Amino acid sequence: MQRDNHRIAHAADGVEARKAYAGFLAKWSRLCSAVARSLEEAGDQLLTFYEFPKAMWKSLRSTSVLENLNREFRRRTKTQASFATEEAAITLLYGLLALGQIELRKIDGHRHVKALMSRSAAQAA
Repeated sequence: MQRDNHRIAHAADGVEARKAYAGFLAKWSRLCSAVARSLEEAGDQLLTFYEFPKAMWKSLRSTSVLENLNREFRRRTKTQASFATEEAAITLLYGLLALGQIELRKIDGHRHVKALMSRSAAQAA
């Protein structure tokens, strides 16, 4: 299953990824329908990172950066029952990031973000 998933997430382009996706569904619908249903529920949203510049794919195809941030934030706040306000939680998170207690890695292809924002603004207008 891991190899089949890898074919989807590490395809050369969106067309190849969609072929691998269809192949995954065909194969795993027979072998383990629950896995195939789970993938099918996510649908094309799993493949949206192929619409971005290739330099960004590594960062966009995984949620591990967010998972690490959540894990570190939880680890540092688990002794507190709750925060008085949402603002208090955000302030603590910002402080941990600003002081380097939690580090985020740079998004691969970050130099493309400005062009993407400009393109998005032009399409909205």
